[in-house]
Amino acid sequence: MKLTGNCLTTAMGILPHDNIEDAFKIAFSVDIPFWPQLPKFSFYEDMYVQVCENFPGINIDEEKYRVSLDTASFYNKLSEYAVKSDGEGIFKLSPKYSVTLNRFLLEDFKDYQYIRGQNIGPISFGLKITDENLKPIIYNDDIREFLYDFIAQKVNAQYRQLKKVHDNPFVWVDEPGLEMIFSSFTGYPSSRAKEDFRGFLTRLEGPRGVHLCGNPDWSFLLSGLDLDILSIDVFGNGQIFVRYADEINEFLKRGGIISWGIVPTLTEEVDAEEVNTLADRLENFWIYLDKRGINLELIVSQAWLAPARCCLVNADGAKTVEKSFALLNNVAARLKEKYHLL
Repeated sequence: MKLTGNCLTTAMGILPHDNIEDAFKIAFSVDIPFWPQLPKFSFYEDMYVQVCENFPGINIDEEKYRVSLDTASFYNKLSEYAVKSDGEGIFKLSPKYSVTLNRFLLEDFKDYQYIRGQNIGPISFGLKITDENLKPIIYNDDIREFLYDFIAQKVNAQYRQLKKVHDNPFVWVDEPGLEMIFSSFTGYPSSRAKEDFRGFLTRLEGPRGVHLCGNPDWSFLLSGLDLDILSIDVFGNGQIFVRYADEINEFLKRGGIISWGIVPTLTEEVDAEEVNTLADRLENFWIYLDKRGINLELIVSQAWLAPARCCLVNADGAKTVEKSFALLNNVAARLKEKYHLL
């Protein structure tokens, strides 16, 4: 499907709430609602833990808040996994691993143009989870090949669930560790990592999207992956990102959506900003690109707006994040009015 930008708002899935009702209010306060991930509610809501369900050999230590993989157990359980994986049920999130997804699927979406899900990506998962020797599992050739396929199946199962309740869903992959593959590291060269990730994305059903908060190789993300959606922290990385004007231009011309994460979520940063400062900050990036040959109308028509990143560390719990979402919607309202998008 062709995606429309027009300064629609959305956000990352992770919220700092421990109250499900409050989390749903925030998740549905944006133009593109999402099912919230609530790691303060349960360790199983952590995005790395959520994807572990039915992954052979995985050990989840709730007391130490640690996830690891036992290599021998992984190989021993592959036959059992092969039998169970004939259907997609093994790839769906159970209520234990998400207290919100099933409820989200029961909501009324008639007033929403799109709905969204999310899943941790294979690069980040493979770098974060270690084996019995504390070695990231992405360095094991067999396990790496398996995890790419496993996570693709997880994403597709979720997409199909969303597709049953809305005509225009998508599931983007969260890849906070993606910038790591652009530097060489032992056992998994960056050239191989890029090729593997490109192949992973081609297996995904629906619009292909990536969200990350870091500062990776923007050329590769914009022109090397055939992405439909790129969600970034422009509040922190915008000055670097807009230097890739040629790649951004080509990405937008072929219909790509950039989700501009312009509203901060840390208390001290949120307190220092207001609607006008954030809207001006974002427009300055757009004007910079316009001067470098990217039509401003094209930029706006292919733009979504979002918080810069998720946040679980503020001392005031969910208060700052809720303020950030309110700022986001007000910034969007100002820009929609200015560019006649209402």
